[in-house]
Amino acid sequence: MKMEFFSVGGYSEVGKNMSAVKINDSIIILDMGFFLPALVDFEESGGERKNLTAEGMIKLGAIPNDKLLRPLKDKVKGIVLGHCHLDHIGSVPFSAPNYDAPILGSPYTLEVLRSELENERVSLKNKLLKINPNSSYKLDNVEVEFIHMTHSTLQTSLVALHTKEGTILYANDFKFDNSPVIQKKPNYKRLKQLGKENVIALVVESLYAHQEGKTPSEKVAREMLKDVMLSVENTENAIICTTFASHISRLKSMAEFGEKLNRKVVFLGRSMQKYINAAENLKLVELSKRHEVIGYSSKVKKKLSDIERHGRNKYLIICTGGQGEPGSMLTRLASHQLPFELLKDDHVIFSNRTIPVEINIRNRDKLERDLKNKHVRIFKDIHVSGHAYREDLRDLINMVKPKNIIPAHGPLEKLNNLASLAFDMGYSKKEVKIMSDGHSVEI
Repeated sequence: MKMEFFSVGGYSEVGKNMSAVKINDSIIILDMGFFLPALVDFEESGGERKNLTAEGMIKLGAIPNDKLLRPLKDKVKGIVLGHCHLDHIGSVPFSAPNYDAPILGSPYTLEVLRSELENERVSLKNKLLKINPNSSYKLDNVEVEFIHMTHSTLQTSLVALHTKEGTILYANDFKFDNSPVIQKKPNYKRLKQLGKENVIALVVESLYAHQEGKTPSEKVAREMLKDVMLSVENTENAIICTTFASHISRLKSMAEFGEKLNRKVVFLGRSMQKYINAAENLKLVELSKRHEVIGYSSKVKKKLSDIERHGRNKYLIICTGGQGEPGSMLTRLASHQLPFELLKDDHVIFSNRTIPVEINIRNRDKLERDLKNKHVRIFKDIHVSGHAYREDLRDLINMVKPKNIIPAHGPLEKLNNLASLAFDMGYSKKEVKIMSDGHSVEI
């Protein structure tokens, strides 16, 4: 059996993830991600997104350049999405029309994807197939298995492609969380079973392969939030929390602590509304029954005016903007663009870390300067990562015992960090495939 791996995107940068595996005459695409910093940079330079075509997005570097797959498009049997983050699904509206193939994802991933398609005003011809975690689906001669995993969003799966000759395991992104706030623990049993079979290759994220130790549980982030929100004097001040809008577990914790403070909880921002609505449509959480979730700008402005009028110390505001993104709620609050004035000693809680790309770092620095000029109290890094640290990666490799390892999700420096771990574990240079965008390798 001839097997070929394509590193389409996400092997020269953090984001824009897209890979493909060719097994005989069948190709399975894994993820179609977006690189948001490229678009933010474009818009900050005066460009207008509405004028961009799919080819324009490729030239901009906002979506993967899939031209190496175009001549083989008739062989593509499916597009498989491991979870709902935009750096893994954000290119689907632009890239999926190139392929006459169904799109497989968890119910939550597809619910978020539908919102993205609506936002981009795209109607796909591709069929959307819901695959529950710990379930399988047959695509031509390949069995696609979704293995439940924990991450910083709901219904994340590692994807196993089973063939007669063995398995390709796609582990991009994940963490080993044994005390998740909402979902079950990872499916260790299935991973260990794979280790007794024949895993030909493991494609695995490299983001924190340099970080010694184990990624802390989401339970740790919940305790950090509890400590800041419930143990710091705040009875007379506004409290504003920000985190990734897709981090439903974190949003749930924030809302529960807001209730303990006897504050009315208000979620602000279109992204917040999108991810919360998707989770509620599937009955994964219940937030809007107890709290207000407001997405549209006109309603946000009215609500902020009401909060100013009724008492800022009676509310907890949870909003977008942890990266300092232009147009996000927190950025607009800090720059006088909304009818709510941040005052001295108001609390701003960043329950996230800055994604390490230049434009995000620059935007976040500017946001913090604006907040400091208002003399608010800033609480940073109230957060734990959704990505595996070095010892988690070691545990995964030990569990599944792959014959080959393909480091993914990062520039060369990050890929090399994972390669160094593999070498420490006894893998040879021949067995560790360092890739870059737009290349392929036979396995």
